[in-house]
Amino acid sequence: MLYLDHAAGGPVRREVLEAMAPFLTGRFGNPSSIHTVGEDVAGALDDARRRVAAVLGMRAGDIVFTSGGTEANNLAIAGIALGARGRAPGHIVTTAVEHDSVLAVCRYLQRMHRYDVDVLPVDSLGRVDPDAVARAVRDDTAVVSIGYANNEVGTVQDVAAIARAAGSVPVHTDAVQAAGWLPLTGTGASALSVAGHKIGAPQGIGVLAVRGRLPLEPVIHGGGQERGRRSGTQNVAGAVGLALALELAERERPEAAARAAAARDAFTSRVLGTVPGSRATGDPDRRLPGLASFTFAATSGEAVLLELERRGIVTSSGSACAAGSDEPSHVLTAMGLDADDARTAVRFSFDRATAPDAGALAGAVADAVSAVRSGS
Repeated sequence: MLYLDHAAGGPVRREVLEAMAPFLTGRFGNPSSIHTVGEDVAGALDDARRRVAAVLGMRAGDIVFTSGGTEANNLAIAGIALGARGRAPGHIVTTAVEHDSVLAVCRYLQRMHRYDVDVLPVDSLGRVDPDAVARAVRDDTAVVSIGYANNEVGTVQDVAAIARAAGSVPVHTDAVQAAGWLPLTGTGASALSVAGHKIGAPQGIGVLAVRGRLPLEPVIHGGGQERGRRSGTQNVAGAVGLALALELAERERPEAAARAAAARDAFTSRVLGTVPGSRATGDPDRRLPGLASFTFAATSGEAVLLELERRGIVTSSGSACAAGSDEPSHVLTAMGLDADDARTAVRFSFDRATAPDAGALAGAVADAVSAVRSGS
């Protein structure tokens, strides 16, 4: 089997699993306990926090461990908005191509807390104009949330330009897809989300990094862990694993990104040259190194996926969070595709360690598309 759905998640790295193992067995203490067993584990948690902060170019106190990217995005947007405005409704700026965990929490704040939400359009490549951000920002804008790299089409936003356009308004960026592929420092963002299962750590662990003294209202209440910003007993094994996975991904990033980008470009060129009615989606220049996405006219994306799996290739039609939905991708329709075209989408996402044979993979895609069109 050739697994090409790494944008949805991948295996835990062996080094990461070995680093986590002691905290799943002998070093089992609760880091909030004041006895020596708890203090031992708390020390490991503090070390993981410092290591994550070092990769992200932040301070240890800026790091909040979460259950993953969805919680990190919810905490960032709701936490910053409510922390800034309290009970007074305010304003949020985002875009039409964000992950559902961003758009859903914006709708929640709109529905339950009477926030105004500006959902900015994007162009046909999935890019938002920083000048549009500058025009959208108001005196009562609490937060701007725009993803670093799109999970469906791979388009990379100019977060630094967006942060400059936002001025003094805090900018949050969902960097879940960017981690391990793009630099995580120098973005200018005030808050940044990362998920472990995209970089070789397990599912169920993530990070929200919130710079400095930005007020953050918790969305999970209880024992006041994570300096009162996220209650709940911490996943120490996951935090240790995420810290190591993030360090390894950053260390390997330049070589891995170059290798994946070369394979992606070769694969994309062959698909467009050999599969009639194929169209690449997303920005051809500013995109994730390991992600190629297409639409295939006169097909169903789901049917192409099944044909590919029959040939030993596992991939996806878009976000794993929307798998099984009959609705067309909101990302593709926001980019100007009609619903029928959007339903033909297929996404291929590579890992960092290896690159697939572009010719063989493109040949399998051509065969799968042909089989769907012929009804065989």
